[in-house]
Amino acid sequence: MKHLFYVLFVFLTMKTMAQIQYPVTHKEVVADDYFGTKVEDPYRWLEDDNATATKAWVTAQNKVTDAYLSAIPYRSAIKNRLEALWNYPKFGAPFRKGNYYYFYKNDGLQNQAVLYRVKDLKGEPEVFIDPNTLNNEGIAALSGLSFTKDGRLCAYSVSKAGSDWSEIFVMNTETKTLLADKINWTKFGGVAWKGNDGFYYSAYDEPDEKSKLSKKNEFQKVFYHRLGTSQKEDVIIYQDKEHPLRYFGVGLTEDQRFLILNVTEGTSGSELWYRDLHNPAQQEFALLVKGFDTECSVIENKGGLLLVNTNYEAPNYRVVLIDPMKPERGRWKTVIPEQKEALQGVGTAGGNLFASYLKDAASKIVQYDFDGKRIRDIALPGIGTAGGFGADEEDRTFYYSYSSFATPPAIYEYDIASGKSTLYKKTALSLNTDDLVTEQVFFKSKDGQRVPMFLTYKKGLKKDGNNPVLLYGYGGFNIPMTPGFSVSNAFFVEQGGIYAVVNLRGGSEYGEAWHKAGMLLKKQNVFNDFIGAAEYLVAQKYTNKHKMAMRGGSNGGLLVGAVMTQRPDLFKVAIPQVGVLDMLRFQKFTVGWGWTVEYGSSDSAKYFPYLHRYSPYHNLKKGTSYPATLITTGDHDDRVVPAHSFKFAARLQEYHRGSNPVLIRIETNAGHGAGKPTSKVIEEAADIWAFTMYKLGMKFK
Repeated sequence: MKHLFYVLFVFLTMKTMAQIQYPVTHKEVVADDYFGTKVEDPYRWLEDDNATATKAWVTAQNKVTDAYLSAIPYRSAIKNRLEALWNYPKFGAPFRKGNYYYFYKNDGLQNQAVLYRVKDLKGEPEVFIDPNTLNNEGIAALSGLSFTKDGRLCAYSVSKAGSDWSEIFVMNTETKTLLADKINWTKFGGVAWKGNDGFYYSAYDEPDEKSKLSKKNEFQKVFYHRLGTSQKEDVIIYQDKEHPLRYFGVGLTEDQRFLILNVTEGTSGSELWYRDLHNPAQQEFALLVKGFDTECSVIENKGGLLLVNTNYEAPNYRVVLIDPMKPERGRWKTVIPEQKEALQGVGTAGGNLFASYLKDAASKIVQYDFDGKRIRDIALPGIGTAGGFGADEEDRTFYYSYSSFATPPAIYEYDIASGKSTLYKKTALSLNTDDLVTEQVFFKSKDGQRVPMFLTYKKGLKKDGNNPVLLYGYGGFNIPMTPGFSVSNAFFVEQGGIYAVVNLRGGSEYGEAWHKAGMLLKKQNVFNDFIGAAEYLVAQKYTNKHKMAMRGGSNGGLLVGAVMTQRPDLFKVAIPQVGVLDMLRFQKFTVGWGWTVEYGSSDSAKYFPYLHRYSPYHNLKKGTSYPATLITTGDHDDRVVPAHSFKFAARLQEYHRGSNPVLIRIETNAGHGAGKPTSKVIEEAADIWAFTMYKLGMKFK
């Protein structure tokens, strides 16, 4: 009888799901002329996130989506299992400031990690900042942290509901009392303390309240704030009235001699300026490295000279020494030559340099002295990702973290002189990670390029062509996909799935050449790489096309959108998250203009045809059967505005023909992803896995 009731329940559930009635989305006659090509945009009204009609549409879509997800028999069981797996202490690596060591810790299910401090790491820590007390819903998050050299003052940034906008507060660390100082309307910029008197920061003019989450951000400025004064009194240190769409960030060398101005016109290419604060005669910034055809960043100074990480004449990057009084490129002295591995960044600690390389997408750390003498390669526990190689000049030890797809994060103490790593803290969770296996495979993309991919699964996997797979990728903005542990992904593997991560072109896994091979007019390489990965998994009998799901966020959301429009037959499930899905209008919102160096712009006759050819929103075709699709976005996403997802969902529901559901999940009080409270993260993960597992025909174990 019990079995009969279950069969009846499943039958009724399937019947309910097969009868999805999508909200009726009205269309308007809107069209643009791009260099003689007319492009219709009937859902443009959804770009107005403040409109009553848009809000009603969001409510109606969420109602349909929730009804579908609620009917999945094991949705609640998945959420309960995820909560159980998530409920373990999570620690960040300690770092020393003044007389204290500081570290982040989440007891398990706290919405936000808490910042603790302790004088002796063997002692009992005290709470320093608990962002969970800043908002009842847990949607206020620490987005930045900066201490004075002596550790007596701390400036920290708070963002709310996932927005990129943040507020800066100042605390006296000795008394843990807030000062009256407060800075508003900062975005994409930290705090650089000048002694204990004040700090430099970047900010925009106060935006209009209604359009602050969608309007294009222009004319960022650099300010100096003197403690004890109001923001209105802050002095503009740098502004550029001729170039409204440039980013400006400032930082000080550790000895506070040089103030460095980093200028970018987008997400690629930079220019460096400097002020020698020891030279009273220099009152304005002077050019150090001309932009914007290369990437460069100041690591530290060596007396009156500056150590710079650059990819000029070195696609895999190198470290050079520049005399700011004679900054011509022909005078640069190479300190660390370009290697066969791609250099990702350089930290300093105890008078040493720590270079982080990627070897086939996994961390390789090398210690040098300031003259570029190689001291040692740091032995890591395995093929994974290590980070945190930096501290003050007087420090003799520091702490770094390590993890992999099958290894939860562990923290190690590193002795700078001896090179010895000692395990400081190991993660303990209620999952047998010894059952997890990760292998790295390589396949040939459409043009013959060799591309790596990581596969994580349970021991004993049979390559019978019937394993469920979640294929994940990003492929852009010089961002690498490196091995890292995720409780959510481990759950999928626990359920019998294969979690696959592709190291697509467009990232930095193999240096700037790898990045350039997946950007601008070569963006199609990224999609071909992803398609090639899926075809490889089928050919090698890991899975079949009816057992494959794909997922990606932001630029990865674009990836999923493009692949599902180009190869709707290849995947059973598609999960585009906070995706850039309208490639003709992304530059018109918030900081989207900064991505034109990566994508190109529809305002250009050169790039419009190419963008139009793969833009997901514009390449949906009437009468096509698309994969089961769950689009996710947040109503406070001011990085990739939700209009991308709204318009894509509306057109997909109009054009799609077939039994697969096409849904959109719109999170309230959430943004692009950063700072999302644990409760919302778990709810979203439960919905995504329930949808994915159900459509792949998996049973909950």
